[in-house]
Amino acid sequence: MGGSAAGAGRQGGNLPAGLSSFVGRAGELAELARLLDAAPLVTLTGVGGVGKTRTALEAAHRIRGRFADGVWLVELSRLRDPVLLPHAVASAMGLHDQGTRPLADVLGEYLAGRSTLLLLDTCEHMADACAVLAETLLAAAPRLRILATGRQPLGVGGEQVLTLAPLPVPAEGEEDAAGAAEHDGVRLFADRARYAVPGFTVDDANRAVVVRLCRRLDGLPLALELAAPWLRVLPVEAVADRLDDRFRLLARGPGKEPGRHETLRTAIGWSHELCGPAERLLWARASVFAGGFDRHTVQEVCAGGPLGHADVPRVLARLVHKSILVEEGTGPHARYRMLDTVREYGARWLRELGEEPSIRRRHREFHIAQARRAYACWMGGRQVAWYERILAVHPDVRAALENCLAEPEGGEALELAGALWFFWYACGFQREGRHYLERALAASDTPGPQRTRAAWARGLITLSQGDLAATCECVDTCRAGTGRAAATAAAFLEGSALTLSGENVRALEVLRAMEPDPGRGGVEEAVWFLERGVRAFAHVQLGELTEAAALAEESRAGSAERGERCLQAWGDYVQALAELGLGRPVAAAGHARGALEGKRPLHDTWFMALCLDALALAVAAAGDAERAARLIGIGQRIWRAHGLPQLGSPQLAANRAACERGLRRILGDAAYEAAYARGLQTPPEDGVEYAISGAA
Repeated sequence: MGGSAAGAGRQGGNLPAGLSSFVGRAGELAELARLLDAAPLVTLTGVGGVGKTRTALEAAHRIRGRFADGVWLVELSRLRDPVLLPHAVASAMGLHDQGTRPLADVLGEYLAGRSTLLLLDTCEHMADACAVLAETLLAAAPRLRILATGRQPLGVGGEQVLTLAPLPVPAEGEEDAAGAAEHDGVRLFADRARYAVPGFTVDDANRAVVVRLCRRLDGLPLALELAAPWLRVLPVEAVADRLDDRFRLLARGPGKEPGRHETLRTAIGWSHELCGPAERLLWARASVFAGGFDRHTVQEVCAGGPLGHADVPRVLARLVHKSILVEEGTGPHARYRMLDTVREYGARWLRELGEEPSIRRRHREFHIAQARRAYACWMGGRQVAWYERILAVHPDVRAALENCLAEPEGGEALELAGALWFFWYACGFQREGRHYLERALAASDTPGPQRTRAAWARGLITLSQGDLAATCECVDTCRAGTGRAAATAAAFLEGSALTLSGENVRALEVLRAMEPDPGRGGVEEAVWFLERGVRAFAHVQLGELTEAAALAEESRAGSAERGERCLQAWGDYVQALAELGLGRPVAAAGHARGALEGKRPLHDTWFMALCLDALALAVAAAGDAERAARLIGIGQRIWRAHGLPQLGSPQLAANRAACERGLRRILGDAAYEAAYARGLQTPPEDGVEYAISGAA
C-alpha cells in the first residue's frame, strides 16, 4: 500500500493519483463500497498504523465513478483548531468562502443536490467537531456521502463503522505451509523490501524467517514498512532476531505479549534505536512541523548543538532512506513530511529530551521572521511569490499562531497575524484571518504598532465582508493607537466604510485629508496604494467619471511600476466602472477582464465576483445579452458562497438588478433563466476562465 502523485482536476475532486502498489484488503474494499452505497456516513476505524488512510483512498478511487460532482479529500491531521474544520473542508473543495454566514451552512447549500463523496481523514483529535459538521452537511445534502477515518467512530446517528484489522499473516507453525508467502502481511513486506533491496523475493531459504518477522509485527502495515528499509544494512535474519529481542523485553510475564498499540510503538522505537544520534535528534526536532518542510526551513528551526547546520542535508537523506521521512520532489525544491504516527513518536522523544519549549520557540520565531519579510514585500513585485510561499506552509503558520496565542502576553500573535494581512485579506482566507486576528487582539490590549496593524487588517477583512459595524470597532482601535500610521489606518477604514454605505461625499472628505507616506512602508505604504482606488470608487458612485478614471489610472500606473498585481487589478475594476459610465462598454470589458486576470493567481474570490458583475454590465451594454446573463450566473455562484452580494453596496446592487431587468426584456424570461442557470452551474475556476477568454 503506497505511492502518491499530483492531485486530480478540481471538477472531479482532489484525490491524489491511485496507489501504485496497493496490497490486499479486497474484502474490506468491497465492504466499504457496499456500505457507502447504503449509508450516508461510514467511518473506517482501527489502531494507529493499520492503514486506514491508504485503504480509504483506495476505496475512494475505486468508487469515484459513482459521484458525478467529485470525491474530495480533507486531511485533518495537521489541523488543531476545531473552529477551522469547515474552513478546511471548503479549502479542500476549492471554495474560498470569505463571508460572514456560518461556513457549515454555506457548505451545506453548496453540496445540496450534488452527488459528492467527502473523505474526512484522521478525525480522532476533533471527533466532536467532525460529528457536528457531518450531521449538518448530511441534513442539507441528501446525495452526499462521507467516508471518515479515525481511531474511533464519530457517534452520529445512521453511521456505519468498519474496523480495519492488521493484514493476515501465517499462524504459529505454518511458516512452511503452502501459500504462507501469499498472506497479505507477507506480500506487503516483500513488496516494500523490493524497494530497499531490488530483486528481493520470499523463497524456501528465507520464508520461515520472513513469516516470523511479519507475525512478530502483528501484520501492522506501518510496522512492516518501517522494518523493510533495514534490509539495506542487515540480512532479514538479523532484522527478525533484533525484533524478537525487543519484544521479549516488553513481555509482562509468561505468555503476555504486547498489544497492537505497543507493537507499533515498539517497531517505531526499534527503528529509532537503529538510527544514529544525529538522525534521532533531527527526527525529534522535525516533529514540531505540522505540515511539510523544505531543507532551508528545517536547517533554521532544527540545527544546533550536536546537529550542525551543514549536517542537516545529509541527515535528512538518511531519514528518507530509512522511511522516517517522506520526500516529495527533488533537488533544492524537495519537501519532506512525516507520517502522523512517526511524528507522534518524535514529539514524545522531543519532550523526553526537554527540548520541546525551545524548538517550538524556534519554530514560532522562524515563521514570525518569514511573516516580517512577507510584510515588506506585499506591495511589490514578489507579492504572488510570497503568497505561494505562505500557502505552502499554511499548516505551520496555524501551528505558530496557536503557539503564540498560548503565550501569556500574546504580542507575538498580534505581530504574526497582522504581518500576514495581505494573505488573509487578498488571497481567499478572510474568514480564517479574522478568526486569528480577533483572538490576537483579545489576547493583547497593549497599544502599539502591532495592535494597530492587526486592527487595520481585521478592518480590511470586515469591509470585504460588508460587516461595517465590526469595521467601526477597528476604526476605534486604530484611533486609540499613537503615531501617524494609526491615524492613517483609522481614516482609511472610516472612509472606505462610508463609501460602501453610500456616503461618498463624506468619504472623499475623510480620504482626502489623509497624507499616507509610502516611504514609511507597512500600513502607510499599503494605504497610499489603497486609498486612490477607494477614492476612484467613490467618484464613480457620485457620477464623477473623469475624476474616477484619472485616479484609477494613477493607481494602476503606480502598482504596475512596482510589479504589484492586487491594487493594479482594483484600478482596472474601477476603470471598468468609469468606462461604463462614459458609454465605452468595449473598453470597460477589457479592464474588467484585466482585473480578473490580475487577481486570478491570488484566488481572491469576492473581488472576482465584483469583476464578473462589471463584466456582465459591459457585455450587456455591448449587445451580447446571452453571454451577460451567463456571466451574472457565474458571479452569483461566487456571491452565494461569499455571503453578502455586492459587499452590501446599495449602488452596486442596484446596477446589477437593473442589468438583469434589461436582459430579461431583451432575451425573455425563459432564455434569460437558461443562460443564467448555465452560469450558476459553472465551477468558479471555469467561470473565470470563460470570462477572461471572451469565447462563446
